[in-house]
Amino acid sequence: MTDTIGVGTAAAVAHAQTPPTLAPAPDAPPADAPASDVGGPEAPAAAVRLPNGRFAPGHSGNPKGRTAGSRHHATLAQESLVEGEAEALAHKVIALALTGDTMALKMCLDRLVPPLRSRPLAFELPEVHTAADVSATLTTVLTAALNGEIDTEQAQALAVALEAKRKSLETIEIEERLQIVEKKLSRDQSGL
Repeated sequence: MTDTIGVGTAAAVAHAQTPPTLAPAPDAPPADAPASDVGGPEAPAAAVRLPNGRFAPGHSGNPKGRTAGSRHHATLAQESLVEGEAEALAHKVIALALTGDTMALKMCLDRLVPPLRSRPLAFELPEVHTAADVSATLTTVLTAALNGEIDTEQAQALAVALEAKRKSLETIEIEERLQIVEKKLSRDQSGL
């Protein structure tokens, strides 16, 4: 049986198996140049590029990042278009909203009315001291959600809180049982 790999495919496989070689950046000094020629120990390290021109992993062309306070050119262009006209534009959008333009009205409301956040819950829950209490309280929460007394997000938040309470009660119970077993073991060992 003969192998039918094409020449192009074999070259691609061979290329994929060789590790990429790192080339210094075009403006990098020669590798054998002394540190004094490069700019001393405080000079920034030369960026390392792959043969395809991209930066090698872990090496950035701008290691310090964007300078503080600098702004994107698109943002600057947008601001220059609106500069001096912001107040007139705001009045125009408000006037359009008052005439019934729904998009202008939406723009105004989006900026004037904050998004709804969860509100305080005025809902009485029974006290929870045991795992059985957790189950009974969860039933109360579900009934209240089904009757519309609380919404589903509030019911979910209460269910999560009740689950945390159940885990807490379970941990306390396990610790108490462990202490009883340890006392019993210490008594049995001291009596031997």
